This record gives sequence, structure tokens and C-alpha cells, in this order.
Amino acid sequence: MSNDNSSTAAKGSSLKFAMAQSHFMVGDIQTNIDKMRSLAIEARDNGADVIVFPELALLGYPPEDLLLRPSLSDRVKAALSSLSDINDIVMIIGYPHVDYHGTFNSAAIIQNGQQKGFYHKQYLPNYGVFDERRYFDKGRNQVLFDYQGVTIGLLICEDLWQEEPIKALKDQGADLVVTINASPFEAGKQHTRQALLNKRATDNQLPIIYVNAVGGQDDLVFDGGSMAIQANGGVAHEAPRFLEHMLYATYDIKNHTFDSQAKAPLQLSSESETYQALVVGLRDYVNHSGFEGVIVGLSGGIDSALTLCVAVDALGSDKVYAVMMPYEYTSQISLEDAQAQARRLNVSYTVCPIHDAVDGMRHTLAPLFSKAKADTTEENIQARARGMVLMALSNKFGHLVITTGNKSEMAVGYATLYGDMAGGFDVLKDVYKTQVYALANYRNRLEDTNVIPERVITRPPSAELRPDQVDQDSLPDYDLLDAILKDYIDNDLGFNEITAKGFDPEVVRHVIKLVDRSEYKRRQAAIGTKISHKAFGRERRYPLVNGWSIEG
Repeated sequence: MSNDNSSTAAKGSSLKFAMAQSHFMVGDIQTNIDKMRSLAIEARDNGADVIVFPELALLGYPPEDLLLRPSLSDRVKAALSSLSDINDIVMIIGYPHVDYHGTFNSAAIIQNGQQKGFYHKQYLPNYGVFDERRYFDKGRNQVLFDYQGVTIGLLICEDLWQEEPIKALKDQGADLVVTINASPFEAGKQHTRQALLNKRATDNQLPIIYVNAVGGQDDLVFDGGSMAIQANGGVAHEAPRFLEHMLYATYDIKNHTFDSQAKAPLQLSSESETYQALVVGLRDYVNHSGFEGVIVGLSGGIDSALTLCVAVDALGSDKVYAVMMPYEYTSQISLEDAQAQARRLNVSYTVCPIHDAVDGMRHTLAPLFSKAKADTTEENIQARARGMVLMALSNKFGHLVITTGNKSEMAVGYATLYGDMAGGFDVLKDVYKTQVYALANYRNRLEDTNVIPERVITRPPSAELRPDQVDQDSLPDYDLLDAILKDYIDNDLGFNEITAKGFDPEVVRHVIKLVDRSEYKRRQAAIGTKISHKAFGRERRYPLVNGWSIEG
């Protein structure tokens, strides 16, 4: 499909693009279209000729089964037609296109209130967090449109990760390519994107406008980082990460180049980008879900300490409520450190002992347990008493309970169902224990005075459910544990491949068994922000009951 607008627009020496790196709420079509209208007017007033919105911005990404709603087509058509009064700027809008041919992930070209053309995404990702073949039909044609003497080709996200679509646009005479995206955050992903854009631009000698979404949606965070790429692969403009931002780039029609950015955005370290992702993920989940604030069970340990920091940075101290729930095995150090951190971060802090709750449950169970030896059951009663207190506070005051379990614990089942797993969002669900320490030290470096007491970081981790307990009573050292877990979970290596790296076979066998038999717990766990290549949730789906052999 081609659309020639050159006759209706005066040719100039340059074309100014506005890249609307913005958050669009899933399902809220009216709010999204109102936002597009406002941004288009802002861009036009700033001299932009074309404004580009992210993938599926009209409906938000990922819309999942909202795409199956019978009223979707009528709502989308009404929303797009409401832009009829926006003149003097071309709008490229990601939207779901529904017609008698099927449902498509599409980009609309709208000029002076009329839809001049559209493009359907050709490559539909069906891996990791993506499930697009469930909802969309495959586009078949390349699309170019001419505007002010520039032939512009369109792509949508996954299309750019394949070689053929951009090559076909080049062969058909494209001067420049616009790609709209909803690319979720993973650690190190921006470097991967830049390398890809560099290769696609240089291989085809085409400048590229790359617009990405930003903001949190359930367990996903979109980190922005929109870019204008020169035909030689250089980054001419780059938007800041994790922030809504209107990025402008002016294309010199004669020389086929973009102007250069006066000041590049701050480049983020591995710890800083991960921490920002956690903050944005929690912030948008809580705010868009309508909760008044969050409740954190503050234990005096490092996981709850880091979770509290993220919560305060995401929501503000006035919306964070910390509750310390000591029992007879809670150390004085834990009490002191929890109180110190709560005061340092200026959050509401309450001490609620659970002795009566635990003793009452033990008394109730005594006739049934009289002939049974004490074991982890009694330890779990403590965790479940704490979970009951937190959920009662949530019910009474309308705050979301955020859990504090990390990925290492979730992997091996070192958590109590309906106890410390009780809650609606797990900030650290995709953060390994060794990363928890790195992030805690990173957060402390941001201020002159530590927000996490130093001994919280340096003391041996403990659930404090029995005397002198430490995590390594039942788990390998976390450096070793996490190395094995990353190979087994993130890298999909098997027993033989992991032991070939020199790990003790018995330790590997033990860890793998713990992971496999804890799947039923993870299915019941709260969601949490994805930061890795393979998070627990939609990316890793294993049957609860199966006969797969570890060493097979």
C-alpha cells in the first residue's frame, strides 16, 4: 500500500519528527485518544510535521483478551474518527485493526483528520512474554507513504528484528523507516536495541525513527529509550529511559541525515536501570489499580529493607506503611534495624507482636498434633500469622500488601504459602538474592546517609523462625545457588550441562529438585516486575504434575 501526500503538502528542506514516548493505559481507549490529541497539538505547536506513537498505543500493550471483546472494532473506529479536527500534523498511531480479513496489530497514518493508510505487522512474536499469534493475523504487505518529498516506510516492533521487512522497504524506495514498538524492559536490553538498530540502518543505509512505549503494565515495564538513528548507524537522538518524553528529531531531506542531539540522556548502570524498573513497575501497578498505598512486613532483613526503599521511591513515604511483627525468635538487632530504616525513610511504622496469634493457633492444633514431632509446620504458623495480620490491615484500610520474596527463594520454594507469600505484588520476584545485595548497596550510595542499615546487608540472612537459624542451614551459599539457578532457569541448561561446568552433582541435583517441586507455589505467588530474560510467570510455564527426569 502506498499513499502519496506530497501534492497536498508544501515541500521543505527538512521534516521534523516528534517521538511520543508515553504511557498508554491498557483498555482505556478514551483517555489514550485524549492523550494523543494533546500530544499532537503540543508537537504541532513545536513545529513538528509528524508525530509517532508507540505500538498499540490506542488500546495499550499488552491488551491480551481485551482484543477478543466484540465491541473492540466499533470503539477503535470511533476513537480514530474523533481525531478529525487535528490538522497540520501527520499522526502515526499504533492500534488494533479489525475487518473481515481478521484482527491485525497495525499502524494508522492520519492526516488532517483522515486515515490515509495503514500497515499491518508482519512478524508476530510468540515467545517469552509475547503471545501475539493468539490474537492477531499476519500482515502481508510493505507500506510506504510520501510526505513532503520523503518516502517513509513503516514497521512494527518484531518486524525490525527480522532482516527482510526493512530490506523490502529499501528495495521499494524508502528514504527513512519509522518503527513503533512496545518493547519490555530486560537488563541490558537498550544496548541490544542499539546494536540491532545500528545493524539494520547500516545494512540498508536507511535512517530509522524508533519509538518505544514507557511505563508499567502488570508484571511488565516498558523503559522507553526511543531513538533516531542515522543511516550510518549512529544515534542522533535518544530519549531518557523510564520517563515520558517528547523527543524531536529533524530530518534533512537533501542530505538524508538527522540533526544531532544537544545533550544525550544519562546512561544508566546495570543496577540503576534495574532499580528504576522496579520503581516504575510498583508505582504504575499500585496507582493504576486504585490502591491508596502499600503495606510492607518489615522484618529487619535485607529483602524487606530493599522492598521498602523501592516502595518509598515509587509512591512517596506518605503512602507506605511498615509493620514489624516480632515473635520470640526475632532478634533485637532485627527490631532495631527495622525501626531505624522506617524512621530514616519517614514511613508509618507499627510493631505488632504475633505471640498471641501463634500461641492461639498452636493451642487449636494441639489435640491434632499431640503425637507428631515439631517440624517446619510450627515455623510456617509464624509466617502465616504474619500474613494474616498484613491481609487484615489491607482489608481494613485498603492498602496493597507487597510481598518481599526474591527470585532465589521463589525458585527453590523457600517461602510459605499463605504466609510471607500473602499479598498482591512481589517487588523482588525476578531479583536473585545476590542482586538484592547489589541493589541494596546501590540504593545506599545514592545518599550521604545509608537508607538501609549496614548490618542488614552484612549479617547472615535468616528467616528467624527458630533459634540461631540462617538461610544456609537448608540452602547452598547464595553465590553458588544463584549461579546454578541462572543456568537452570534463565539459560535452560540441564543437569549434565550444569555439572559439566564443575558444580557438585549432588548440589545441582538438590537445587533442581527444589525448583521443580516448587512450581505449585509459584503458580500461587503474587506477580512481580520482570527484569530478566526469563521471569517466573508468562515466560516460564511448566506443568505442575509431570514425570520429567532431572538427568534424562
